[in-house]
Amino acid sequence: MKETLLAKFAEIFGDTEGTKVYFAPGRVNLIGEHTDYNGGHVFPCALTIGTYAVARKREDNKLRFYSMNFEDLGVIESSLDDLKPSKEADWTNYPKGIIWAFGEKGMKVPSGMDLLLNGNIPNGSGLSSSASVEVLTGFILRDMFGFDVSNQDLALIGQFSENQFNGVNCGIMDQFAIAMGKEGHAIFLDTATLSYEYAPVKLENAKIVIACSNKKRGLGDSKYNERRSECEEALRELQKLVDVKSLGELSEEEFETLEGVINSPVRIKRARHAVYENRRTIKAVEALKNNHIDFFGNLMNNSHISLRDDYEVTGIELDTLVEEAWKVEGVIGSRMTGAGFGGCTVSIVKDKAIDTFIDQVGKAYEKKIGYKADFYVVEIGGGPTLL
Repeated sequence: MKETLLAKFAEIFGDTEGTKVYFAPGRVNLIGEHTDYNGGHVFPCALTIGTYAVARKREDNKLRFYSMNFEDLGVIESSLDDLKPSKEADWTNYPKGIIWAFGEKGMKVPSGMDLLLNGNIPNGSGLSSSASVEVLTGFILRDMFGFDVSNQDLALIGQFSENQFNGVNCGIMDQFAIAMGKEGHAIFLDTATLSYEYAPVKLENAKIVIACSNKKRGLGDSKYNERRSECEEALRELQKLVDVKSLGELSEEEFETLEGVINSPVRIKRARHAVYENRRTIKAVEALKNNHIDFFGNLMNNSHISLRDDYEVTGIELDTLVEEAWKVEGVIGSRMTGAGFGGCTVSIVKDKAIDTFIDQVGKAYEKKIGYKADFYVVEIGGGPTLL
């Protein structure tokens, strides 16, 4: 991979003198969806697929970006004097946003760079290709200019940039999972306090399989911000009766007794998902610690049902992938992962059933939806690194 990247860099930017090669992972969330902005827990892990970069410092203020995933766009040029989001900047709004965010946090980037990227995360899949690019850019800036920031800071800067520069009101999970990834472990993160622990994921004779629906979606213009504001409004209504800072503080029982104060059946459903999903995530981590993998799978299935019925973020593509997965013997659990409205499902599948799973689910999906899904058998990897 390194040789391929360097050869491409030389072809695009003339030579490879002064370059370094970097990697940041993608992530998948095993359970705990749409809880991260509701003060709840999430349980993501970094993957061994992600985004590679070749970067080189320049002597001037020029920024030159090239992506092997969007070769038709060619080199997109910008400058440190022009750190504003724009439609023409396309994907480069993500690295530009990070450079801008460093400046906002008092770390002005002193000179420009040439940056070549190549991701093996499917675009628009919901495996956080954008957060991977953000954390990767932050990691490069730290390495290149010696900024004093931790990996956790990189995650927070990434979220700040996505919220303020790119206008997506995302929670902290994606950037945190990528910046703080640890091989063989998922991260049990309390998004309200940022306290976290690594939990080993021991799947004996089973693997994580990601099915990409290939339905494209844009987070910023999806229903993401709408769901978020519905939950915020539900919380405001609950706060008239009870002193809580987030939906994540409530137990299922507390919610059941209080839900009548929420003045809309839709908002009740949204808030119910946030409360119950948070509790499911806490139970799921316990199940994994005690090696109760079947119970973990069951919680994944219930998570999908809640995302489909209460949060209404699944859609026919994701529902088809999950419902077909549930029919395959050897599937321990399956659910949509990510923001929804397209993107991916995550399933835990016994080794001996993986081929059948891919064949059976793939055929049923294509027959019903009219185009193919892609399948990835993935490993849990570490955080960003210099190669």
